Amino acid sequence: MLSRVQYQWQLFLLALSFFSRLPVPKSLPYSADRMNQAGRYFALVGLLLGSLCALSFTVLSWLLPSHISLFLTMILSLLLTGAFHEDGLTDMTDGIGGGMTIERRLLIMKDSRIGTYGATALIMALLGKYLFLSSLDSWMSLVPVWLLGYTLSRAVAASFIYDLPYVSDPDSSKSKPLARQQSRHELAILLITGVLPLFWFSVEVMVGLLLLTGLFRVSFKAWLINRLGGFTGDCLGAAQQIMELAIYLLLIAYWQQGIQVLGSVPWLFN
Repeated sequence: MLSRVQYQWQLFLLALSFFSRLPVPKSLPYSADRMNQAGRYFALVGLLLGSLCALSFTVLSWLLPSHISLFLTMILSLLLTGAFHEDGLTDMTDGIGGGMTIERRLLIMKDSRIGTYGATALIMALLGKYLFLSSLDSWMSLVPVWLLGYTLSRAVAASFIYDLPYVSDPDSSKSKPLARQQSRHELAILLITGVLPLFWFSVEVMVGLLLLTGLFRVSFKAWLINRLGGFTGDCLGAAQQIMELAIYLLLIAYWQQGIQVLGSVPWLFN
């Protein structure tokens, strides 16, 4: 039993090392199979990162105005992940926006330089996060918002590995360990972890977010198949960024319509 728990802990640490810049033990065992299995904890890494951002914002808000606290927390988020997902959004947008064929799109996505499409997407994504979170902060605590946005968006992004073909060159890709298809067991762990923060919210919001998640996954999957024939690591990063923004936007829409956003569980944040 202890060895199983230790193995799962090591998988989580591998996921943490891949999806963030947080330190892990240098003696951590590594193999391609282990790294592939570690993808099941992508959402759990998001929960940890969201918790750190929520804690940072809470502490900073005691000392500084909320808009400055939010800006500094966004910087912390970029440092925690090394702008990993933002880089994916930038590369995917450049590739799909600038390429006329699948081969050309994939080639552009491998280019480390940022083009007009990528720069525009990156600026609008960061600006959107700031505006959306600022708006939510004027109505409610951002603690459950960060936990939800960081966790659910990563679960959705990683779930594309389950039923989409990997179309990049695995020998030269930074996402090579994740290229192998997920098992149903791994997908179940990913999705269960991803929806945990939903229980902080009202039933209406829970239902709306689940519908949004399903709609986004179906439409984004179809779009990727049409444009690339499958997914790359950059596409997963882009999916996480877009889904995170969509979550914040839906919360704003609910609040704007006078619908209760938080449920009865999160008494700590009321």
